[in-house]
Amino acid sequence: MATRDRTSALLRRCVVGATVMALAAATGCGGGGEDDAAADTSCEKSSGKVTLQYWSWVPGMQEAVDAWNRKNPDIQVKLKTTPAGNAGTYQNLSNALKAGKAPDLGQIEYDSLASFRLKDGLRDISSCPGVEAAGEKFVDWTWSQVEFGAHGEDGVWAVPQDTGPMALFYRKDIYDRLGLKAPATWDEYADQARELKQAGKYITHFSQTDPNWFTGLLWQNKATMFERDGDAWKVTVDRPESRQVADYWQKMIDDKLVATDLQGFSPALYKAWNSGEVVTWISAAWGYSTIRDNAKSTDGKWAVAPMPQWQAGSKQAGNWGGSTTAVLGKSKHPAEAAEFALWLNTDPEALEILNREGGLYPAAKAGLDLPALKKPVDFYGGQKIFDVFAQASANVDTDFTWGPTMTDTYRYLSDGTAGVIGGKNTLADVLKQTDSQSVESLRKQSLDVAD
Repeated sequence: MATRDRTSALLRRCVVGATVMALAAATGCGGGGEDDAAADTSCEKSSGKVTLQYWSWVPGMQEAVDAWNRKNPDIQVKLKTTPAGNAGTYQNLSNALKAGKAPDLGQIEYDSLASFRLKDGLRDISSCPGVEAAGEKFVDWTWSQVEFGAHGEDGVWAVPQDTGPMALFYRKDIYDRLGLKAPATWDEYADQARELKQAGKYITHFSQTDPNWFTGLLWQNKATMFERDGDAWKVTVDRPESRQVADYWQKMIDDKLVATDLQGFSPALYKAWNSGEVVTWISAAWGYSTIRDNAKSTDGKWAVAPMPQWQAGSKQAGNWGGSTTAVLGKSKHPAEAAEFALWLNTDPEALEILNREGGLYPAAKAGLDLPALKKPVDFYGGQKIFDVFAQASANVDTDFTWGPTMTDTYRYLSDGTAGVIGGKNTLADVLKQTDSQSVESLRKQSLDVAD
């Protein structure tokens, strides 16, 4: 696996969902009504040589593109390396779409697909050669992310790339010294937080800049944030399952059991890992290299266990991470673009490169059998840590629903959480505020909102 010091801050933003996002044919829906009827869904191959433009932020992607170009002299791909989605790529893509200068392909996170479809930024590739049969090659819930409508009746809008099943990273050496075991439940986790505090340590940090991490915690508790109600959207950010998660972490914050002055993917956090001041991290599969590359003095001292459960004996997991390769709406070569997207995310050579160089946990079923994912990991004491993530991936709730304006929802969560850390409100307040703000965001997009 390649060093991911510079990718950690990028991939932390890759949040995935696990359900069909059916943007209905509602007025102003971008993907519905007369616009939908007039949309070009043909996917004929181009004549002659083709050059495709592709934007991605995955380190090592150029090596994969080079491998494709060597094998496909008539379909050449030119890569532009970009910032992570919300760090710049999405705004640049939006600007390029408006100017008619968008690339043929772009890396887009699952939770942002609906937003780009809303602005007519994506191409339905369901009729492109090989796409219809490709669904069986991917983990089921990831394919449901790129289909819209019940059973994909509204098309296929991207090809899944990677995922981020979540688990618990913990300092096994410190746990062993204190006579602790990996917690099976969240109650046990809180009890350990108190014991660790007495030992002068924090069990983890709580960042106000990672709302997608918090969303992964909600996801584990089946606290979906949006639902479909006929042709309308129903916002469900503030719901009992979400409040259970919020109340739990609010008490951890109030009791000063978690570090609240450390932001995710920051030098201060890495220092706290190295010193043993912070001893666990609830994170995604790609987080293994974040710790490895930024807490090198702790080599061999970490281990991985399943996420703590709300009910003893449960096996639910959240998900934090995942992107797609999407064909942009104005591409003149959708067939060739779709062909490259399918190769990039299913070919064994490409999967190996993206895992080795980019640290991606593949969405393709074949990728789960990569030799690197079957081997013991020295940094984690020789544990086969990806066995834990494979189990987590199988236990991700497939009913979690993304809304079409998730960028706004994340901003509301982040802004509200900053107030929690400052003592101005509570996480329960943030859920209520985000719920009402998300309703208004939908209405501003002329989307129908259910009461």
